[in-house]
Amino acid sequence: MIIKENVPLSTLTTMRLGGNARYVYEIEGLKDIPEAFNFAKNKNLPVFILGGGANTIATDDGFPGVVIINKIKGIEVISETSDEVVVRAFGGEVWDDFVAWTVERGYSGVEAMSKIPGTVGAAPVQNIGAYGQDISQVVESIEAYDTKTSELVVIGREDMKMSYRSTIFNTGKDAGRYFIVAVTFVLENEEYIEGPLYSSLQKYLDEHNITDYSPKNIRTAVSAIRAEKLPDPATTPSAGSFFKNIYLSEKEAEEAENKGIKVWEKPDGKKMINSGYLIDSAGLKGKLLHGFRVSDKASLVLINESAHAYSDLASAKKEIIDTVREKFGFTLEQEPVEIPAKSAKKGSVK
Repeated sequence: MIIKENVPLSTLTTMRLGGNARYVYEIEGLKDIPEAFNFAKNKNLPVFILGGGANTIATDDGFPGVVIINKIKGIEVISETSDEVVVRAFGGEVWDDFVAWTVERGYSGVEAMSKIPGTVGAAPVQNIGAYGQDISQVVESIEAYDTKTSELVVIGREDMKMSYRSTIFNTGKDAGRYFIVAVTFVLENEEYIEGPLYSSLQKYLDEHNITDYSPKNIRTAVSAIRAEKLPDPATTPSAGSFFKNIYLSEKEAEEAENKGIKVWEKPDGKKMINSGYLIDSAGLKGKLLHGFRVSDKASLVLINESAHAYSDLASAKKEIIDTVREKFGFTLEQEPVEIPAKSAKKGSVK
């Protein structure tokens, strides 16, 4: 274990904002987990569980408690047949390193989620996804430390209540209750993926005359697409997609189309509006707002070019939300989680 005091949250989150965390507790082994939570309990301090910091916003007030970070690593094959493989990965693994590990072995199921920043432990919390794949399709179970009972538990997929960017880990009464230790995935033992694929991915493959849909080629294509559209948070301060897409009922979708608003239909039949499209159509693409640039390549992304205060982010966010609401009647919802500045009874993982 490693315990640090008065650590700037700007160094732990990719938007590069935020005051100090009173303590940062890095967990390096299973025995450290109860010790970390007891450390916070004994000091009567709140806890916030942090992953890679790529989808997390910190305020200028910092966090008056204990930020707990999972640094436990390891990947192992539990079982394998000619059709599928069951893989267990510890929560401290970098998500993209895990994806690379699976692709190197010809396993399929997470390759379209290449280059998503963050950790394996954070991935099920938000049910991350990209280009037609998401965690709900491949996760079998998670092992977690239940902060309510102080026990290690196993939670199956059916009990995670996974939907778009929502699970029991970040929504509802049990949000922040579980510290995810490891995740078990069921992947396909396939060297070729059937098409057609997610529209923008398929378009890239067609334009580059790629007909071999192997996990390796899909990862290469997705990595190239993301590199073209999305800034690398390691070098360019941002928090990835800042606004959630908007999901609609059939009636809402019909009403939106009647107003001339473009509606997308996902492979599962659900209707949605791409929030980046609304921001684009509102004339905000490429705009500099309070030190934040609306990306000219992916309007869902806000890039911190010169802001040093959370108030700048709040002002930029408000301006975007107000403009889109006035023009289209839809209210955008922030995707990144905010670290509570004053008090926190529960943690959250990102």
